[in-house]
Amino acid sequence: MKARIAAILMAFVLVLYLAFAVQYSFVLIGTGIPVAVVMGVVLIALPIIAAWLLWREIAFVLRGERLVRVLGAAGELPIDDLPRRPSGRPDRAAADAQFPAYQSAVEADPGSWRAWLLLGLAYDASGDKSRARWATREAIKLERAAR
Repeated sequence: MKARIAAILMAFVLVLYLAFAVQYSFVLIGTGIPVAVVMGVVLIALPIIAAWLLWREIAFVLRGERLVRVLGAAGELPIDDLPRRPSGRPDRAAADAQFPAYQSAVEADPGSWRAWLLLGLAYDASGDKSRARWATREAIKLERAAR
């Protein structure tokens, strides 16, 4: 819950910053000075890119959470009985020991969004965040195609 509140707060601060940046870019463009106009145009482009990236991240999280809720409602989520480190994260060695089962499920049925999502959760428990995101994106893509 703390992570969600922090993410919402950071998104709000970013949106506030982007609003000020766009406002200032119009001030720069309004001066009519060529260098200031170029800076104003660039200052508009950067917040647009940042807003797009923020939206992509929020959409990814919402879609991933929706899939986890679907699995949870169906009773298909794995039982989280991994030993924990003092930080609260799962013990990496124990998570790695469970990982092959999820990997073989994806290899057996590469078109199953459920298998990909479970693989993403296994990657996350193992501490491999980039592969967890990749597997979750695959799950989202497959689930959207199935609808």
